[in-house]
Amino acid sequence: MDMRVGFGYDVHRLEEGQPFWLGGVRLEHHLGATGHSDADALIHAICDAMLGAANMRDIGHHFPDTDPTLRGIDSKILLQRTTELIAQKGYRVGNVDSTVCLQSPKIGPHIESMQQTLAGIMGLSPDEVSIKATTTERLGFVGREQGVAAYAVVLLTKEAQ
Repeated sequence: MDMRVGFGYDVHRLEEGQPFWLGGVRLEHHLGATGHSDADALIHAICDAMLGAANMRDIGHHFPDTDPTLRGIDSKILLQRTTELIAQKGYRVGNVDSTVCLQSPKIGPHIESMQQTLAGIMGLSPDEVSIKATTTERLGFVGREQGVAAYAVVLLTKEAQ
């Protein structure tokens, strides 16, 4: 069996009055992430990790922010399309390990819902999607609540031919 590991990272600015999507789940908060799509940093980091493991460049290559048809797109669609892209090369996700860096809101109460949402899109069990959270102890742009950052590591598997 062929196995590959990929790493992804994404950041989005937080602003007043914007919706806040994270891991495919909408969080209620006075700040929300901004970007060309729905700005779901966790999904974007996972997509980058998947594409990197398959040696297929990055999310911006496949879904550029210069494409007006992608304006405001639901990142769950990007994750589904990324899952299809790696499948074209014979890969499937084995598991995901991710960390969200966010001062507030606390995402602990939402992790199970995020795991179920992401697992369903990638054809995994929720147990194969790890989501951890941390603050930056009020340091940096995350600590000042100016942005959200997410990191992801993905294992891809491919059956021997």
